[in-house]
Amino acid sequence: MERHRIGIVIPAYNEAATIAAIATNASKFGSPIIVDDGSDDDTVKQASVDGATVVSHSLNQGYDQALNTGFAHAQKAGYEYIITLDADGQHDPDTLISFIQALDDGADVVIGIRDKHQRLAEQIFAWLASIKWGIKDPLCGMKAYRINVYNSLGHFDSYNSIGTELAIHAAKNGRKITQIAIKTAQRQDSPRFGRRFSANRSILRALWLALLPSSKKLA
Repeated sequence: MERHRIGIVIPAYNEAATIAAIATNASKFGSPIIVDDGSDDDTVKQASVDGATVVSHSLNQGYDQALNTGFAHAQKAGYEYIITLDADGQHDPDTLISFIQALDDGADVVIGIRDKHQRLAEQIFAWLASIKWGIKDPLCGMKAYRINVYNSLGHFDSYNSIGTELAIHAAKNGRKITQIAIKTAQRQDSPRFGRRFSANRSILRALWLALLPSSKKLA
C-alpha cells in the first residue's frame, strides 16, 4: 500500500512536547493529519513538519470531535485507509506497519490491544466489549479502518464514544476485525482525558450507549 493512500489522523491538545516526533515518524507510513483541538501551547508550530497537514479548531471541542474533523478531512482527500494515533507519545508509530499490513491482508478494522489499562472503567469496558463483540481493547487510540467502513456509517462519532463507535459498529455488523498487541509508553505529564471520577463516568456512559441496539447497518 503506497503511503500517499493512507491518512493518519492524530488528535492533539497541548501536545507541543511530543507532536513533532510523532508526526515525523508517522509520515514514514502515511500522510499525517494533525487536528489541533484548540491548543494554547506551541502544538500547531511543532506539528507543522514536512508532509503533515494541520487542521485547527479555534476552541477545544474534545477528543471525538477532533477525530470527526480528521476523518472528514481524510475522506475528502481520498485516502483508502485511515489510521488513528495518539499524540502523547504512548503509541510507537513504527507499529503502524503492522496495522497497514493487516488491512492489506483483508481486515476492515484493526484495533490495538494495549499492555495496560489506566482506569477501572476501561477494564469494565474491555471485559464487556470482549464478551459482546470480541473486541479486547475498544478504548485503544490506535485503530485503522478501510474508508468504506467510515463511508457506510457516515460519521466517526455521534455520541462522544471516546473513539469506539465506528469500530464497535463494524463489529456489530460482521466486518472483519483484526487485533494487534501493542506496547504503550508512559506519558510524562497529566493525561488529557480527564481525571478519575469524570473520566470513569464518561467511559461508562460511552459503554452504555454502545450497548444500545444499532439502528443503522453497514453496507
